[in-house]
This record gives sequence, structure tokens and C-alpha cells, in this order.
Amino acid sequence: MAASLRQVVAGSWRQPERHLLALQCAARHSRWCLITSRTFYTAEYDPNEKTFEKLLIANRGEIACRVIKTCKKMGIKTVAIHSDVDSSAVHVKMADEAVCVGPAPTSKSYLNMDAIMEAIKKTRAQAVHPGYGFLSENKEFARRLASEGVTFIGPDTHAIQAMGDKIESKLLAKNAKVNTIPGFDGVVKDADEAVRIAREIGYPVMIKASAGGGGKGMRIAWDDEETREGFRFSSQEAASSFGDDRLLIEKFIDNPRHIEIQVLADKHDNALWLNERECSIQRRNQKVVEEAPSTFLDAETRRAMGEQAVALAKAVKYSSAGTVEFLVDTKKNFYFLEMNTRLQVEHPITECITGLDLVQEMIRVAKGYPLRHKQADIPINGWAVECRVYAEDPYKSFGLPSIGRLSQYQEPLHVSNVRVDSGIQEGSDISIYYDPMISKLITYGSDRAEALQRMEEALDNYVIRGVTHNIALLREVIIHPRFVRGDVSTKFLPDVYPDGFQGHKLTDLEKRELLAIAASLYMAEQLRSQQFLGSPRISLAKLDLNNRELSVQLGDGTYSVTVSNNGSTFSVEVDGMKLNVTSEWNLASPLSSVTIDGTQRTIQCLSRDAAGNISIQFLGTVYKLRILTKLAAELSKYMPEKAVEDTTSILRSPMPGAVVAVSVKPGDLVSEGQEICVIEAMKMQNSMIAAKTGKATNKNLPGSWQHTGNPSCNL
Repeated sequence: MAASLRQVVAGSWRQPERHLLALQCAARHSRWCLITSRTFYTAEYDPNEKTFEKLLIANRGEIACRVIKTCKKMGIKTVAIHSDVDSSAVHVKMADEAVCVGPAPTSKSYLNMDAIMEAIKKTRAQAVHPGYGFLSENKEFARRLASEGVTFIGPDTHAIQAMGDKIESKLLAKNAKVNTIPGFDGVVKDADEAVRIAREIGYPVMIKASAGGGGKGMRIAWDDEETREGFRFSSQEAASSFGDDRLLIEKFIDNPRHIEIQVLADKHDNALWLNERECSIQRRNQKVVEEAPSTFLDAETRRAMGEQAVALAKAVKYSSAGTVEFLVDTKKNFYFLEMNTRLQVEHPITECITGLDLVQEMIRVAKGYPLRHKQADIPINGWAVECRVYAEDPYKSFGLPSIGRLSQYQEPLHVSNVRVDSGIQEGSDISIYYDPMISKLITYGSDRAEALQRMEEALDNYVIRGVTHNIALLREVIIHPRFVRGDVSTKFLPDVYPDGFQGHKLTDLEKRELLAIAASLYMAEQLRSQQFLGSPRISLAKLDLNNRELSVQLGDGTYSVTVSNNGSTFSVEVDGMKLNVTSEWNLASPLSSVTIDGTQRTIQCLSRDAAGNISIQFLGTVYKLRILTKLAAELSKYMPEKAVEDTTSILRSPMPGAVVAVSVKPGDLVSEGQEICVIEAMKMQNSMIAAKTGKATNKNLPGSWQHTGNPSCNL
């Protein structure tokens, strides 16, 4: 069985031509193309094995699309639910049927149990797959389904209750002989009690939602003040995201790894552990980069963690796919963190190295079939890496949400060994109502080095326009020497970037390459402007293409560049070094493959204008340059500079969102660092504070808050 799984895994990645064709076809938005352009399945499907005739997916986005793909392979008809703003979403187009369950806010749509139950009755769906988030770990939803004779694709209500409640799950883990973190085994009543408990445990502590997950409702506190603040925000986030504001407090293990074990169990007392996933690269307790297996675990530790995870699953009679999360210290001591009783976001990397389709296994288990594999059948075949591509600005706290419309979108499916799980397409909107994830980008290789090399190539070839995204951060993480050698922890990002993420730091050679590429693009455009339908224009002044002197501005520096042309190659002299830059120079293409003295680079020209301004995505980071002729550069010195706007007296939210609380009123004196309001964006709450001392006023901007440096002066 293990051999057959390996064959399936190895063979499933050798179809780049098919996926490139599907990608090109997807531009026409046909349903077939939307499905096949991202298909990477590794398991075999038995058409004679009967499961369900119709299944409703109580979710949206990429996970809804992911479930639909497997259902189609299994011959199961699908029903999508959607909010009114999601009526044209990809998962709606992919499903056989679709039902609107309410307006955009999640509480009125994807968390609206009454509307979803009505949709189930209306469509006569026999089963429901909840995906992750929303109602996936809601015991009341599972109970209501059972009472209507509808199968919940997941564990029973007892397991959801036991493992979904972090307080109860910790007690059960102790009884099952699973290593646990020291902490308070109860519900924290208020902020005063939180402070008392934190002092007893000893700082630092982790405050987190009892019913939470996905980084929501979690805060680290290092003192009494942070404990009070953390209690307030965590309880509010927990109530907003899960409808349950109960909190627990436990010892915060500083600088650990976050490693989780995938488990799979059936209703016949069979349970397997499907190896581990390394999930230590995080920001705000949310994962950013994952890989399987982990570079840190040896066979003995892996087996011990797997056996404890299975013991916990059996202790609650678990039956479905689930994930047991552990914190692992530098000495490979591991401690139970929580169990997620659902399909995990990062499940694709486990599928890559084991050959299993976890959605298929969940559906089979829910129907009552026993597992088809034994523990000895589960391989670790190769290496897989997943990057979560978000509509976020990585230069703000490693990723604050961005909204907008995808004006141009092209997944890197022409790169071999690449899988993209997404639920969007060109023209899709990233709104304030839902998670800002664009896709999960997965690469696979025979070893870690190959998987990382594929990821680097895939990130360079990923075209996303219309929203700010985190490609630059993802690329920097996977090429960083610490990450490459496997030296990671949950503090990786703040340790590596203590002053925040600043983008790629160009070496001297890389800077010359960028300058040469920019100058070559400028000259290529000048050449194109002389052409008319492929034929030369009649020009009053012929462009001199030999030894053309240019001035290129990059950052705070200005560089003299000399360019000569010879067919598709430009010879560029930068700082006394000559570089030969060759490309097809298709200026209409979003991607350009450029060769610089034998080194291949994939770049994206994001914008350019007649004033010589050009934006280039190079090595993952976007650089803004200005290219002028020597004469234009000399004359530009006499142009007046635009005055920089003074924004220190304005409180401006760094992200779109809803104001859920205002802590001051017009006329109040405000101190530097004082909270002005709370913004909720994509299920996370953020405190907006004053940048300086002043007086609050909304005189100039209705509905907004301003403050001034002079208490007696109103703006």
C-alpha cells in the first residue's frame, strides 16, 4: 500500500502542460476551467463505493472550492451557500446548486444556522462539510444536523465539545497521558481574576479563547496592564468570531516551535497519525508558512508525538480528520496546545507527502467506512511547503489587511510541482467582511531544497494586481539563511525583522541588475514607440540606441547608466560594470523572463508612465524607480518639490474596517499612546492610539477623529 501511495504522489505532479492550458482557458470563466486549472489530487477514487448523493458545503472561498473538487471526483453533487456579496464567487459557480443565506456580515450569513438549515432542507442535501472556521467546530450546528438526519462531515458532538473547548480538552489530554502546558484549568471570570491568575502562573502568560482557533482571541501578556488589555480584546474577538467569550490562561512558552500532528480516525476504533507539519512561521498567532515534514523532529520524537495524538483522539472516540497541535521547545520537549476538530488550512502539505485526499477520507469515515490504511502504510514521501498568500501589507505589522478588486490575476501553474488552492479569480473582490487570504500556494519536491526552490520560482511567477499582497514577505522568509537551515520558532519574524519587514535588501550586484533591467525596459519602450503595426514610424529625430546616457533614481540614490542595443540584448554599464540584459521584451505581458549575464530572473513591471516612473517587482519586492534622459535629469533639479502632508495630527486607520468602540469624545484631552478607538478588520480587533498629545475633535472630517499638538487649538 505504501508503494502505491508513493507512485500516486510522484505521478500527480507531472502535468504542467495541462495546467497551463487550463489556466489560459480559465480567463474565459468556464466552469470546467475553474475546476481543472487547480487540480492536484493524489488519491484513487472507487466509483462503486457509494457515499452521498448530494453534499452542502457550509463555507466559502478556497476551502469550499477544495471540497467541491473532491466531491466531483467521488460523483457527489454539491450545494454552495453564499452571502449576497458572494453571489458571483468561484465556489458558487463551481457547485451544482447555490443558495443565498443572508447579507455580508458573517453573523447573518455563514454563521446563520437557521438560514443554513433551511438551505439544507430546500436542496435535500444528505450531508454537510463545514470546511474550517465558521461553524466547523460548533457542536450546536452538528447537533441540529443530526436531529434532522443530515450527516455532519466531521466528528460527533461529544468530540467537538470535548476538543473544541480548550479548558475541557486540556483536562482530557492530561487524563490521556498527553504532555500539557502549565496553566489555569478553568474559565477566567473577569480582568481582575485574569491578573490574579497570571501572577500565580508567572509572566509571561497566554490569554486565549476557550472556543477559539486560527489565532483569534489570543494575546500574550507580560505584565498586569497587558493582562487587563488582553482580557478585554480576547473576549471581544472570541465573542465576535465564535459566539463564546470564555477565556483561559496558561504559561506562555517563549521561543517554541509550533508543530502539529494530523490524525485520521474512523467509527471502528481505528486511528492513524499522518506525520507532522511545521507551522512555526507566524504573525499575530496566525500561520504564514508551513512545511511537512519538520526539519527538527527525529523519528523517535515524531512517533511519540503521533502516538500521543492518537491516544487523545481515541480518548474522545474521535472519528474524522483532526489536528493535534503541540508546542516544542529547543530540547524537543513537546506540550499539547489544542486539538482542531476539523480540516486544517494547511492540510495540502500532508496530502502531498502521504498521497491521501483528506476530504475524501472525511467523507468515507462519515458514511461509516473503515480506514483503508494501516499506520505502516503512511509514508513520508518527499517534502512540501505551503505559503499563505494574503491580501495584506507586509510592511505594516507583518501584514495588515488590504481590500480591493483583483484587476489582474494569474496563478503560477506553469511552474512544475505547484498546487494552488484558491477561491478567487480575476475580477474578484477582497472585502472587509472575510479573511483576506487569496490562496494557499503549495510546492512539492523530492527533498526540502527542491520544494523551496520551486516555491521561490512560483512566488516570482505569481501575478496579483489590484490589492496589496504579502509575496515579498513570503519570498524573503523562504530564502532567509535561518529558515533554509531549519532554525525557526514562533518568534522567527520579530527576531529576524526587529524593526519590521522592510523588503528585500539588495546586494551591490542585485542593485546593478535592477538598474540594468529598468534601463533596458525604458529603452525597449522607446523602441516600441517608434513602431507602428510592426513597421518603423517615420521619425523626425531618430533615436540614438548606442551609448544612450540615462539617469536612474532608486531610493535615495541617483545612478548614471549607459545603454546600447543589439537586437534583443541591451548592454548596460552601471558603476563601471557592463551587464548584458536579454529578453523577449514583451511589454504587454505581466511576467518577463530576463537573463542578465547568464542569470535568469523573473520580473514583473507593475506600472510605468511618461514621466519615467516605473515600478518593478524584482526578487519578490516592488521597487520604484525613475528613469530620465541626461538632459531631463538636469532640468528636473529646477522643478519644485511637493510639500509632504503633516499627518501627525490625524488618527488614520492603517487598514479598512469597522469602528466597534470609540474611547474619546470631541473636546477630550488625549495623551500620547492613549487609545482613541478600536477597529475590527477581518475578525481581528486593533486598538488605534494617539501619536501625540492633543485635543480630540471631529471638526474637519465628519465621522473621524483628529487630535492636535496644541490642546488649545482645534483643527
